[in-house]
Amino acid sequence: TPLSIAAQNGHEGVVALLLERGDVDLQWTDKAGRTPLWRAALNGHQGVVTLLLARADINPDKPDTRGCTPLSWAAMYGHVGVVTLLLRREDINPNVSDDCRCTPLYFAALNGHEEVVKVML
Repeated sequence: TPLSIAAQNGHEGVVALLLERGDVDLQWTDKAGRTPLWRAALNGHQGVVTLLLARADINPDKPDTRGCTPLSWAAMYGHVGVVTLLLRREDINPNVSDDCRCTPLYFAALNGHEEVVKVML
C-alpha cells in the first residue's frame, strides 16, 4: 500500500498525509505479515514510528508470519530510538518470542547492539 511504502522509506510527510485520510488500514499486511509499522521499525524510521504509534487503531505488537514483532526487528538492527519508543507502550510484550523462540533481547545481543540491550534491560 502507499502507506507501507512511505513508512518503509521513512517519508514522514507522506505518512502524515495518508494518516489524515479516514480509510487507511494500519493493520494491513503483505503475505509475510509485514505491517507499515513493521516496515518503519525494521528500517529505523523513528519519526514514522512516532506518527504510527500516535494512532489508537494500531496494534504495535502484531507479529509477522515468523512471529517477529516490530520490536524484534528494531532490536535486531540496533535501532535504539525505535526500540525505546516501542517499549514505552503498555501494549508491547518485550519478551515475545518468534517461531524459533528468539526474543528481541536475544536479537540485540546476538548482533552486538549494546545500547539496545541496555534499554531492554
